[in-house]
Amino acid sequence: MKKGNVMYMLRSAVLLAAAGLMLLPVVLTVVNSFMTEREILSNYDMLGKNNVSDFVNMKWIPDWVSFAQYFKVLIATPQFLYMFWNSVFLVVPIIVGQVIVGSLAAFAFAKLRFPGREPIFLMYLIAMLMPFQVTLVPNYIMADWLGLINTPGSVILPGIFAAFGVFLLRQFMLHIPSAYMEAAKMDGAGYVAIFARIALPMVAPGIAALVVLLFADYWNMVEQPLIFLQDAEQQPLSVFLSRIQKEAFGVSFAASVLYMMPMLLLFACAEKYFIEGIQLSGIKG
Repeated sequence: MKKGNVMYMLRSAVLLAAAGLMLLPVVLTVVNSFMTEREILSNYDMLGKNNVSDFVNMKWIPDWVSFAQYFKVLIATPQFLYMFWNSVFLVVPIIVGQVIVGSLAAFAFAKLRFPGREPIFLMYLIAMLMPFQVTLVPNYIMADWLGLINTPGSVILPGIFAAFGVFLLRQFMLHIPSAYMEAAKMDGAGYVAIFARIALPMVAPGIAALVVLLFADYWNMVEQPLIFLQDAEQQPLSVFLSRIQKEAFGVSFAASVLYMMPMLLLFACAEKYFIEGIQLSGIKG
């Protein structure tokens, strides 16, 4: 066997092992969602154990397959579905708005010449690198000044104007050949037509990658709704999930599986474009 084939097999084995380790929590969550509450508590109840040498009993096959947890989440707990739609009504406007704002700003930073372009983009980078805790107080003050506290707008507006979308899409816009734009200008096309007919179709993989990344980020947000949405009825599913883990430990597994489904379905539909987008974003012009 050639040395290259051996190295290829070793790399494949290492990557498969790493992928398997990453999938273990997901598989364990799905398996536990079909267990009864009593079985789950017998495996994971650490509250009554004072001996630090005790280990969690991770079971991969339920003693008895039960759909009771899903019944509790979907039927006995209507608040789950209510907050599911809260998450949808918060996340979808953020994604749509950031794609629109980010693509327009990225086109300007990548293809237009105007005074202060580089310093302004540097400010975008600085804003993107700042953690949420740094911008929390200014965002809260601005939302309070606009009268948006305890309204969805206090979460949606900062998300729409976040800097990450501008940064990511600008990397794609930079790879659009300038010859395309010059040819379009010679045919009488303006910047609006160039943006709509040339730039957007060529950065479609980048937009797909941005949508997946934004959905993963804002679908799991907890700090923003906890701070800006004081009314529990307006808070998203991510906040509700953190609460039911304290109230009913077993139900949290079924809720977690249902909570993962939109993200998994979105990634499955956009996997091709997402991978292509991530690969193209690292190309140097």
